[in-house]
Amino acid sequence: MNEALQITPLHALHIEAGAKMVPFAGYDMPVQYKLGVKKEHLHTREQAGLFDVSHMGQLRLIGEGAAQFLETLVPVDIVDLPSGNQRYAFFTNPQGGIMDDLMVANLGDHLFVVVNAACKNQDIAHLQAHLPQDLELQIIDDRALLALQGPKAVDVLARFQPQVADMVFMDVGKFDLLGVECIISRSGYTGEDGYEISVPNTHAAELAQRLIDEAEVEWIGLGARDSLRLECGLCLYGHDLDETTTPVEASLLWGIQKVRRAGGEREGGFPGADIILGQIETKDVARKRIGLVGETKAPVREGAELFDADGNKIGVVTSGTAGPNAGKPVSMGYIATEFSAVGTSVFAEVRGKKLAMTVEKMPFVPQRYYRG
Repeated sequence: MNEALQITPLHALHIEAGAKMVPFAGYDMPVQYKLGVKKEHLHTREQAGLFDVSHMGQLRLIGEGAAQFLETLVPVDIVDLPSGNQRYAFFTNPQGGIMDDLMVANLGDHLFVVVNAACKNQDIAHLQAHLPQDLELQIIDDRALLALQGPKAVDVLARFQPQVADMVFMDVGKFDLLGVECIISRSGYTGEDGYEISVPNTHAAELAQRLIDEAEVEWIGLGARDSLRLECGLCLYGHDLDETTTPVEASLLWGIQKVRRAGGEREGGFPGADIILGQIETKDVARKRIGLVGETKAPVREGAELFDADGNKIGVVTSGTAGPNAGKPVSMGYIATEFSAVGTSVFAEVRGKKLAMTVEKMPFVPQRYYRG
């Protein structure tokens, strides 16, 4: 018997807005609204889209030494993360594989951590299994999470809290919205400027409705969230990243700061460090994550196998979309390293046909984060 799907505090609003609901990571979530995936995607790039991401896991790590502890589980510089900033990170396993990717924010008196919905129970168990006695891990289950994304997001949110206009990409802080304290970061998963807002459950529906009432804002579902992030070259855990993929294979070296690499002040000390640091040093990996652009109009989706001109299998597609803003089908996948150079021609098998594709640098659509 299947467990009943959980719902977010905004579930009734989605139904009212005519959302098509689907099971996702144990939740009943909106995949699209009346606009449809393509129009929702384009609206977010042009104006502002509102996403319910309350299914994500929100956690607090409290206590002196929280940053030092977290560095034993991630190959990322957390100790030097300034108060009021957040950083992308990933948990690694002893084989150097990625267990999940996450966001870590320094809120001064604690670390605020957001993990993926499908991995949150595993991540919580992982943190608890290693947690020193003098630290506290709080699971936040009384707050929703909203993402307001797009070039007009700043105009909209500043009407409710003018201070958010002064933030730049990856800033985070506590701000009053509609008389209640929210945690707001200037970040998101669309490649556009925007904000993520952690709001108490009791005020989530009111805030969402007030944002939707603004002329520039439309509800956006999981379908467009996926095509938006893919155009901007952002990974989806469980598809483009998994426990068998190292950060080096995944082209995530930018996420491992020098201080944690070989020769750095706090080198290693995280699961799989010998494997990951060895791969960084030798650049010796059998496969790499790459972007692909289709030469026909047919989208090449997850699972499509990749071949060279001689018909040898050389890789697999992990994400694919029609690319509404790119104007051509775009995909992401893993390919044998010798075929990973930009401009290389490969062939994807779709319904028995081999479709020509070209390895292309990501993002396919420029990221437009606000850096001041």
